Amino acid sequence: MPVLFAHLLPTLLEDADLSNSTCVVIDILRASTTMVHALGNGARAVIPCLNVDDAHAAADKFPASARLLGGERHGQLIPGFDLDNSPLHYGPEVVSGKTVIFTTTNGTKALWSCRTAAEVIVGAFVNRKAVCQALKRSGRDVHLICAGTDGQLTAEDILFAGSIVQLLVDQPGSNWIAGSVQTRMAGDYFAARGADPAVFRKTFFDSLGAQNLLELGMEADIERCMQPDLFDCVPHWNASTGELTIR
Repeated sequence: MPVLFAHLLPTLLEDADLSNSTCVVIDILRASTTMVHALGNGARAVIPCLNVDDAHAAADKFPASARLLGGERHGQLIPGFDLDNSPLHYGPEVVSGKTVIFTTTNGTKALWSCRTAAEVIVGAFVNRKAVCQALKRSGRDVHLICAGTDGQLTAEDILFAGSIVQLLVDQPGSNWIAGSVQTRMAGDYFAARGADPAVFRKTFFDSLGAQNLLELGMEADIERCMQPDLFDCVPHWNASTGELTIR
């Protein structure tokens, strides 16, 4: 029976053996949501980078007409980059056919923390159904990796992880097993805060990640990141090439 583990921060992975597992990287506000938008809207690939220097080095390998630099530091556009980290800015008219080189404060670091896994995918509310279907097909144990915000727990990531627990473990007749206390905590948190739309919305907007964005006037981004199942695609990361693509 497949086992589902939730890690409420990347640092809580500890010494988990990921070699035969699928990792789901979760940074709802906003990196995982934005990467899904980019690939769902026709980007050739997304290349997640740990820092700005690595992003510039990766960009130098592509003609300027074929790539875009995207990401943020402290929630805002990085000087010299083409795009920030708003999913609303990664429409098909912008990203179709392009390679997006991408670096963010929390999400890309969380992704790189999973580099030893057998499979790494990106999950968000905007592709949640597709993620669940992919996990059911894989048959592997699964680790849900919440990126957090500046090293702290943040509710929107835990809500998403908990929703996956509910959809995989807590369904009648399910053969999935909750593999840790953190997994059960995430599931219980979503059961308490995610079932009622008004409570879900308040919890989402009260989260650390959302409060940071509200201070920057980015309420529209928060609204978009809450929307379920806008895309029927799952980004897969190839640690050897460094590219996220849709298979």
